[in-house]
Amino acid sequence: MDKQTLPRARRPGGFTLIEVMIAIAIVGILAAIALPAYKESIARSKRSDVQTVLLEDAQYMQRYYAANNVYNGTTPAPALPYTNSPRNATGSAVNYTITIAPAPDTTATTFKLIATATNSMAADRCGNFTYTDQQIREVSGSGQTAATCWR
Repeated sequence: MDKQTLPRARRPGGFTLIEVMIAIAIVGILAAIALPAYKESIARSKRSDVQTVLLEDAQYMQRYYAANNVYNGTTPAPALPYTNSPRNATGSAVNYTITIAPAPDTTATTFKLIATATNSMAADRCGNFTYTDQQIREVSGSGQTAATCWR
């Protein structure tokens, strides 16, 4: 018999256990790196949204003052156009609840808006956001500064 007619030894198809374990290890390492970065990216976008809503509500308060000469009027009382972030969200989709701070933070000539973190943002590192008539931006997170969280 010549070499061409001899049956060839075939390598069985598929992957070896070592190859599968290496692939699982690589996926695990990538997930360990990518997942925290992804979660922080989502949190940053939610923080950006609440900042936009706070600025829109602050514009409303300025218009209210121009019409009524006070920020804390009673007839009519100021009613924020957006009290949730994201806008018009309900239930567990609400990330922040926005309110006008009571006296002494809100007076006839000053106001303070507070965005309280809820649901998925309740444990966020930046915590609650505030914005005043003097354009002062603050956060009440665990050691975070306004410059870090307000971007």
